[in-house]
Amino acid sequence: MNQSLSPDLPPDSESDFREVRWPLKHLTLAGLHWPASDADPGATPVLMLHGWLDNSLTFYRLAPTLRSMGDIWALDHAGHGYSDHRPEGQSYLLADYVADLAELIETHFADHDQVDLVGHSLGGIVSMLYAAAFPEKVRRLVMIDSLGPISKAPEESVSQLRRGIRKRLSGSGASTGYPSLDDAAKLRTRGRNPLSVEVARVMLSRNLEQGPEGWLWRTDPRLRHPSTMVFSEEQVMSFVRSVSAPILLIRAEQGLLASFERWQQRFDALANVRCLDIDGGHHCHLDGDITPVEQGIRAFLAGE
Repeated sequence: MNQSLSPDLPPDSESDFREVRWPLKHLTLAGLHWPASDADPGATPVLMLHGWLDNSLTFYRLAPTLRSMGDIWALDHAGHGYSDHRPEGQSYLLADYVADLAELIETHFADHDQVDLVGHSLGGIVSMLYAAAFPEKVRRLVMIDSLGPISKAPEESVSQLRRGIRKRLSGSGASTGYPSLDDAAKLRTRGRNPLSVEVARVMLSRNLEQGPEGWLWRTDPRLRHPSTMVFSEEQVMSFVRSVSAPILLIRAEQGLLASFERWQQRFDALANVRCLDIDGGHHCHLDGDITPVEQGIRAFLAGE
């Protein structure tokens, strides 16, 4: 179902997109749709997946630049943005995000043999795992500052399980409230992966909702709980080697991969990959000059 959406975007932004709801068996995912401008209506759809604690508006600057290539769809992961939270008693395992994507594609994109995936951070991880498990469904894959899941040594599995269960039992504390959206945006300019105030305000407009006590998080607090299960590096490498689709890795020089020691080992194990180094931070597709990212993705999806 599509409906109009008018978020408080900067004046120079293209806001001609629509809100989308995708019912699945156990929850409904939300997202945004930028209709194709002048491309072949049968062109491969592009699905965009955001990072942890972000939402589909992370692509509000990038998506409009790619509309001439076909329909662009950006989803909110479960527990994020306007998507449903997982039922009580469940957590947010990485494999469940992959299952959501698989059901979304098979249920709502059944008219297309394949899709193109563009994933940032967590979205890149989910996209890569899906491409490994369902290679016949993915034509091309773009990963932005992302190259597979966090891994831990097998001997850490027991303590990881304990931490995850103890947090599930103790639950989450009260949600932090903010007097205004601008106050929340200013706080988002700090931290490990800061955003400009303008961009943070747009992003948070989909992650927060206004109530009598101010602006509160609509995102599920369980997203911050430690996972009960993580992959070993050997398991991650098995997924990496199983991806057959052509891959574009966008590596931000001030991003997360810049300090990730195993990225080169994983990169070398990919069958068909090219790397685009960007002078930017973790959100290089969203904040600052995104032209190099847009041009790189456009050329890659066009097969150039």
